[in-house]
Amino acid sequence: MTTHNDRLPTGVPGLDAVLGGGVFDGGIYIIQGAPGAGKTILGNQICFAHAAAGRRALYMTLLAESHSRMLGHMQRMSFFDETAIPDRVSFIGAFKILDDDGLRGLLDVIRREVRGRQIRTLVLDGLITVHEKASSDLELKKFIHELQAQAAFTDCTMFLLTSAFDHQKYPPEHTMVDGLVELQTSLHGRRAERELQVHKLRGGWFMGGRHSYRITEAGVAAFPRIEALLETPSVWDRAEGPKVSTGIAGLDRMFGGGVDQHSVTVVMGPAGSGKTTAGLQFLLGGPPDEPAIHFGFHENPMALTVKAKALRLPIDAHKDSVRLLWRPQTEAILDEVAQELLGAIRQSGARRLVIDGIEGFAKLTDERKRVTAFLSALCNELRARGVTTLATTETDHVGVIPGQPLAGVAPTGLSPVAENIIALRLAPLRSETHRLMTALKARDSRTDMRMRRFEIVEGGIVLDEDNSRAERILRDIGLQNGGSQPPLVDPRVAGE
Repeated sequence: MTTHNDRLPTGVPGLDAVLGGGVFDGGIYIIQGAPGAGKTILGNQICFAHAAAGRRALYMTLLAESHSRMLGHMQRMSFFDETAIPDRVSFIGAFKILDDDGLRGLLDVIRREVRGRQIRTLVLDGLITVHEKASSDLELKKFIHELQAQAAFTDCTMFLLTSAFDHQKYPPEHTMVDGLVELQTSLHGRRAERELQVHKLRGGWFMGGRHSYRITEAGVAAFPRIEALLETPSVWDRAEGPKVSTGIAGLDRMFGGGVDQHSVTVVMGPAGSGKTTAGLQFLLGGPPDEPAIHFGFHENPMALTVKAKALRLPIDAHKDSVRLLWRPQTEAILDEVAQELLGAIRQSGARRLVIDGIEGFAKLTDERKRVTAFLSALCNELRARGVTTLATTETDHVGVIPGQPLAGVAPTGLSPVAENIIALRLAPLRSETHRLMTALKARDSRTDMRMRRFEIVEGGIVLDEDNSRAERILRDIGLQNGGSQPPLVDPRVAGE
């Protein structure tokens, strides 16, 4: 008989993180959800995961559906292991026993099978049927109490699967079991998203709130909310050392030699201003053997490779150290995408990261209020892992308004998560459109924040040595729009 509270992993990806490490061995847990929520898949997945870990599991049904039909569906799942049946995973139908002999008869068969087969994990699929068969709440409570005694005496962890209850807010069994996990589906416009919530876990900490999950051929996978999973970074921040080059010589000079290691730099600008080019130069701005990742929502790896080669950027020299990842914004789940990114960083040991279109994260959720907390947790984890990040975000294409050269730039939501913010502007002047760059923010760094004109040529972005041409362009835009100031003449073209 177990006398300690060891955590027992469920073996379901992500679920154990939500549960704070797993369930407690010898406990009883309800998994509740509407039809189609994935309860049967989850129950089978737990059984086969525990069998692979050396435990004997029993899946007992109280439903009219035959085992052959259920197993036919489970065989499509990658976790299904036919060699585990019947020695390590057994299946029993007990609907007729419950129908003929009631709750007492069901308890007897559970006791006999658990002891006779030395079962350590039991899944009882169809608790709603027990609920309907019980003559009173008291009889149902006695049934749960007897199960608890059996679970504790035999060190058998039990999972009771049941449909959602609409007619009774707090069914009596909810107060008696050791834990309650609810599976549900919510609609976001036309898109449906699966979510799970742990309502109760007696004796241990768990991650509250709703968390997304997905059902694929691999089974159920949960994706804890990043701001809850990474409330504090997973490792201590150890980054130190010299500044990191942005890959743009003029920008490095503006920042006094580059940006700080493990900092986050956001480049803001309208479409066509050079954000992706800046990202590619940063990506390829380190030594050829330095691991780096480009993560984007818009341009696929082939398009980025073509663009880098067109700009004569050294992407071939970095082909063994740079990974180009693309995640279309279709049916993606916010926390799933973040975990994919962090997993790629752990696997590759990346020191540089480009997030091309950081606003893409916000478009993966309707919960706008959680975006800032999400980005804060993600960026804190990147810093802690010693990753230097450059992220781009798109602004409105409003041009340059005389006297308000930064109109349309709104870094408010990104300022809390970024050490550095760079603004790119398109400045139409008569028949020509100029590109301008300025640093809006540089935390704990002495920075030249004067606006500079730049061009995109072979090799990427090249900034003017000083701000004189940018000053002249802004003066001329003012005159073009009815201003009275004389234009500032660029000394380099004064003799023309």
